[in-house]
Amino acid sequence: MKLRVAREDLADAVAWVAKSLPSRPPVPVLGGILLEVTGDTLVVAGFDYEVSTRAEVSVDAQTEGRVLVSGRLLAEITRALPAKPVDIVTDGSRVTITGGSAKFTLPTMPVEDYPALPEMPAASGTVGAAELAEAVVQTAISAGRDDTLPMLTGIRVEIEGDKLTLAATDRFRLAVRELSWTPDVPDLSTAVLVPARTLADAAKTLGSSGTVVVGLGDGLLGLEASGRRTTVRLLDVEFVKYRSLLPSSSTTTVEVAASELTEAIRRVALVTDRGHHLRMQVTDGMLTLTAGGDDEGRAEEELPVEADGAELLIAFNPGYLLDGLGVVHADTVRLAFTTPSRPALMVPVVDPDKNKPEQDYRYVVMPARLPG
Repeated sequence: MKLRVAREDLADAVAWVAKSLPSRPPVPVLGGILLEVTGDTLVVAGFDYEVSTRAEVSVDAQTEGRVLVSGRLLAEITRALPAKPVDIVTDGSRVTITGGSAKFTLPTMPVEDYPALPEMPAASGTVGAAELAEAVVQTAISAGRDDTLPMLTGIRVEIEGDKLTLAATDRFRLAVRELSWTPDVPDLSTAVLVPARTLADAAKTLGSSGTVVVGLGDGLLGLEASGRRTTVRLLDVEFVKYRSLLPSSSTTTVEVAASELTEAIRRVALVTDRGHHLRMQVTDGMLTLTAGGDDEGRAEEELPVEADGAELLIAFNPGYLLDGLGVVHADTVRLAFTTPSRPALMVPVVDPDKNKPEQDYRYVVMPARLPG
């Protein structure tokens, strides 16, 4: 194999593939990156039996071939090379990478031991890359991180005609986002559970690609855009019946500027510790935030708001509130409450005068127990 490639194109492709490689591969070859040249196209790929990534790069190739090298080392080298064309040449069991005055010689790994990458599942439809990336970020914050409870570590992707619904929960909060897409089959109806961390990484990377092709089949979800493709093995577990957790009514609502509420929560939360939560008190036209106590210090801040309904005192983990506010992507949010012991709902308030597209996003937070 002998080729020349633009350094930036190579570094971007290698970095994208390397992000999905396991930090501690069960066998050494799964920590490798496969480089394969066919014609004037270099395929950079990685696979660990759960996630596969594949990026295509245009190159000036003299001879075709394939080689497997350490993914971590290749990523570090390509990132550090000077901004000059890169020459890659294989010679027996070694590969030489030259960029400008820098030259690296690496041992190869046994490419014959590398597993075959899964095929991209048949296309099910297309969706805007930026919209998908936003929806995944908005739901992934609520996914669990305890691998002993796999049903909570995923994002449920529901397809119903021309609507996609993404949902995730860790039992303390629930995030649901709906968006439009273009299915290949008009009456398609299905649902899958995708590992949240993997889907978030893939969607973030493809977010500037324009349109993403989504494929489902053989226990895999596939995403493809702009010469990059990733497949993810689906979680074979039942997701919780989350729709029953969405509040259907409220007795108290508050509308407040998202940025002002975010900054106030951050300030008041400075005195919280494991034994105390942030308390919200809703009165006519005012939202009062308090935290702490006499022993470790106390904080209080009042915000003028548009409040409607009964007065209320309720407590939350401030981190959960900040997570939702960080991805709601709206100037104003509406908080809807029922009782101090029931979940609260956060939704964006869209200002029609600013010509912003409406987003169907719901973020549900379980309250903390009030003392006494």
